[in-house]
Amino acid sequence: MQIETIGNNAGILWNILNEQDNKMEVAKLKKDSALAETEFWAAIGWLAREDKLVITNEKKGKKTTSYIALK
Repeated sequence: MQIETIGNNAGILWNILNEQDNKMEVAKLKKDSALAETEFWAAIGWLAREDKLVITNEKKGKKTTSYIALK
């Protein structure tokens, strides 16, 4: 995967998150982005490295849900 591709994919995720008023479930973000698994996580890594994300986990009963939001 090219660095340019990862950067472009990070832009796709950033735009989706920027349209949200609040945090977004990781599963929904992945679905909405239509990126492949490796492309998605590489883009998340890019944004995390740039300190642009807040990643949280919330436990409801036995289920834990991960959320991502922009800082």
